[in-house]
Amino acid sequence: MRTVLILIILLAGFLPSMASAKESDADIYKERMALYRKMDVLTQIPWYYYAAIDQYERSVRSVRRDLPKADGLTAIYIKNQEWAGYLNPNPDAKDLLSITIFNGKGVDGNGDGVADMTTGEDVLFAMAQFLQPYGSDEENFRIALWDYYKRDKAVSLIMEKAQLYKTFGKLDLDEKAFPLPSRFNYSFKNTWGDARGWGGRRIHEGTDIFADYGVPVRSTCYGIIEMKGWNKYGGWRLGIRDINNTYHYFAHLSGFAKDLQVGAVVKPGQLIGGVGSSGYGPPGTSGKFPPHLHYGMYKDNGLIEWSFDPYPYLRIWERNN
Repeated sequence: MRTVLILIILLAGFLPSMASAKESDADIYKERMALYRKMDVLTQIPWYYYAAIDQYERSVRSVRRDLPKADGLTAIYIKNQEWAGYLNPNPDAKDLLSITIFNGKGVDGNGDGVADMTTGEDVLFAMAQFLQPYGSDEENFRIALWDYYKRDKAVSLIMEKAQLYKTFGKLDLDEKAFPLPSRFNYSFKNTWGDARGWGGRRIHEGTDIFADYGVPVRSTCYGIIEMKGWNKYGGWRLGIRDINNTYHYFAHLSGFAKDLQVGAVVKPGQLIGGVGSSGYGPPGTSGKFPPHLHYGMYKDNGLIEWSFDPYPYLRIWERNN
C-alpha cells in the first residue's frame, strides 16, 4: 500500500510537468506562427516559406557539430561577420550605421532601432531582404533558395516543408505513428547494422518487422513522398521525408496504396501499402524471404545523408500504437 501511495505522489508531481512541457511547446508554435504571419504581411512572402526555411535550419543545426545549436524562437543561422560586415572591427555590432557602412546583412525588423541577430523579427527580415528581389512565386523562390544555399537538396527539402505547412496550416507536425496497426500480429528486434550478403557485402540499414503478407503499412509521419517504385534490394519500396529532414524508408512491400504518387502529402497512420516479400531480383521478384517490412531512417544535415538506427523510435511509437 505504501508503495502505491509513493507512486501516486510521484506521478502527481510528474504529470503537471508533462502538461507544462506540452503547453510550452504549444506556446512556442503559437509565437513562431505569429512571427511568420507578421513577416508575411510586412514582406508579401508567404508565411509557410519563412516557416520552411526556419525549420530546415533548425533540423540541420540539431545534428551538426560545426554549427551552434538553435536556442531562440528562430533558427536561421547568420555568421557574426556576415551580420556585422566582414570588415567591421566589431563582429558583434548591432548599430545600424556601423552595419550599413560595412555592408553587413543585419537589419532592424521590429523597429527598436538596433539589428540584433538574436531577435526573430530582425533575422527573418534580413532573410526577406535577400529573398524579395527574386519575387515570391514558387519558381523564383526556388532560384533564390539555390543562390542562398548553393545546394539542390536544400532547395527541395525547404520546398517540401513549405508544402506541408501550407497543406496543414499549422507548425506542429511532429506526430509519429507505428508503421503497422496494433490489431495485427507482428514481431521485430534490433537488426540495424547486421551483415547482409545478397548483392555484395553491406550492412542492414533498418529494422525488419515480420508480419503476414498484406498487413497494412502506414506512414509514420507527416511528410512528402520522395520516392516510389522498384529496387532490386528493397523490391517495391517507398520513401517519405518528414518535417525534420528525416527520410522514412519502407521496403519489400506487396504493393502501394491507391493513387499514392511521388510528391503527395501524407500524415501519420495513413495507408501507404502492404507487407510483402518483394526484392532481391528484377521487378516483380517475390518470395525469396519471409514477408516483412524493412523500415529505415536517414538524416540529412545540410551536407550529407546517413542511416541511423530506427529501433528505439519504433519502440516508442509502438507504445502509443
